[in-house]
Amino acid sequence: MIIELNNLEKININAFQNDLISWFKQEQRDLPWRQDRDPYKIWVSEIMLQQTRVDTVIPYFNRFIEWFPTIEDLAEADEDKVLKAWEGLGYYSRVRNLQSAVKEVNENYNGKVPSKPEEIAGLKGVGPYTAGAILSIAYGIPEPAVDGNVMRVLSRVLSIWEDIAKASSRKIFEKAVRELISHEDPSSFNQALMELGALICTPTSPSCLLCPVRDHCQAFEEGVQNELPIKTKKTKTRNVQLAAAFLLDRNGKVLIHKRPSTGLLANLWEFPNVEIHHPLQNDREQITEQFHHSLNLNIKLERIIGQLEHVFSHLVWNIQVYSGTIEPVTSVGDEWKFVSLEEMKDYAFPVSYQKMLNLYLEHQKN
Repeated sequence: MIIELNNLEKININAFQNDLISWFKQEQRDLPWRQDRDPYKIWVSEIMLQQTRVDTVIPYFNRFIEWFPTIEDLAEADEDKVLKAWEGLGYYSRVRNLQSAVKEVNENYNGKVPSKPEEIAGLKGVGPYTAGAILSIAYGIPEPAVDGNVMRVLSRVLSIWEDIAKASSRKIFEKAVRELISHEDPSSFNQALMELGALICTPTSPSCLLCPVRDHCQAFEEGVQNELPIKTKKTKTRNVQLAAAFLLDRNGKVLIHKRPSTGLLANLWEFPNVEIHHPLQNDREQITEQFHHSLNLNIKLERIIGQLEHVFSHLVWNIQVYSGTIEPVTSVGDEWKFVSLEEMKDYAFPVSYQKMLNLYLEHQKN
């Protein structure tokens, strides 16, 4: 910590604030959540922007706010509709936590996002970054909002050689922001740091000659901007082999399944699938037996219609996709449904299964 405090002493904080905020006010992107300072909209945008690029988020944000324009609307919405609005964004626990927290705000805070740090930090799914972003951007409270962009910028500006992949390093950067943040305009200051990291101070090949705070940057002065930040690589991902089937009944309806309420892709819908543990299980007869053994489904696999790969942060799904039929089923639980292709539009599917549907539709054309 001593190193960081020493480096802070090398910066003219007022000049740094002025250069950063002036640049932001001239160059900031026109984003829908910047149209006003509605804390609910800022909250939604910040949750969506976790793990997701701005360009991807914009249409999702606009649709989400159109469907759920107020906290009350989201609190009272059916979860299936909320998941449908999120369909394709991934990391679905984000939106489930968001709706849980919004219900709490609706019940305990009269539908108003709390402006006290200890209250907002107590909401489900609201970590230090999200809390800081809402408090500073919506309410003008000088709280740090430290994400990957901010850590990258400040690691270079202050020449911080701590591993930003370690949770413990965040405290160093939060302390630095508390020292640097503008108390007159904390909203613009925090947004400017994020914007600088997104547009100029990028992970590789930072555009130092365009940087508004280049004169304050110790990494640039020392010529080490490409060596920072220090970030250890994540552990290797695990590969999982799956066989999934697009199964039709006698009426031409498709069997779909709702995933469990906890765990990966919770409460989303999928096509029936089984994990393949041994290469020999790629045999169609053995896969058919496994569908019966694991899912109690009597099916007939007709043909392989494609192979899909879907990458998560911690594992990779390799999916062998089949078409087939299913024997008449007298009754299925609530987690199973037979739906038409048209009805399928009302159900939220993970991206991997949207790809599978597209494969099937393409296959039908040929």
